[in-house]
Amino acid sequence: MDSLVSFVISAPGLITAVVVAAVWLSVRPRSRAAHRFLVLVALAYLLASIYALPHVVGRLLLARGFHPFSQTDLPPGRTAIVILGGGGDTVRAGSLRLGIMYDDTGARLLEGFRVYALSGADWIISSGGVTETTKPHEPTATMMRDALVKLGVPASKILLESVSQDTHDEAVLVGQMLRTLGADHVVLVTSDIHMRRSLGAFRSLGLQPIPAIAPDGCFPETLRQWVTPTNHGLEYTRAVVHELLGIAYYAARGWFTFRSPAQRAH
Repeated sequence: MDSLVSFVISAPGLITAVVVAAVWLSVRPRSRAAHRFLVLVALAYLLASIYALPHVVGRLLLARGFHPFSQTDLPPGRTAIVILGGGGDTVRAGSLRLGIMYDDTGARLLEGFRVYALSGADWIISSGGVTETTKPHEPTATMMRDALVKLGVPASKILLESVSQDTHDEAVLVGQMLRTLGADHVVLVTSDIHMRRSLGAFRSLGLQPIPAIAPDGCFPETLRQWVTPTNHGLEYTRAVVHELLGIAYYAARGWFTFRSPAQRAH
């Protein structure tokens, strides 16, 4: 499903749709349905590539109710920060390979470092494996760990979860690590639109993390960037659709709940 969504809401998806419409029109040039299909395709991709649209949808359906993390959100006690990776890619030059974090991974990393600077947490768990869709030469967790060390976080405080393939995997594997550590509090760092699904996955396992949302790492800075079609707008639409479908899938599998375990018991 993720691969299908990624393809449909992309430039190759648009090209495929246009080719289908062109073939359809060449076979039946007077077909009203073919003309309507072409118009709908053009309109759908136009709207999907305007950043303002997915931003509004994401704020209303996914990020509503969350606020930037502050020191007052964290009670006293031993704290672990969990940073969920958003994937990466590999840049190749001959035999050389270099792992590069995606924009949302970088944004989560910087938010995790900000939370660490505010809280002085005892541990940071850097989470994210090598996925089929990204396939960097090293796990996302390792790339984030290296960047955190460069920012000044002691390597001894950073733990790795580097085999997960999706958010549910991260919740299960990180949950096991947290129980071993015996942390009093957990701060969960991920993208703002990814937070609702992530919290649901962790809560379904009996964990109650404190959310720390990372804003879009490529947030538009001008009105023109907000209202004109861009590739980033299309990518952000894809991310919002992915999260909405992910919540529905996790709920169907029993991996997601809007309520805490304590609330479910009543």
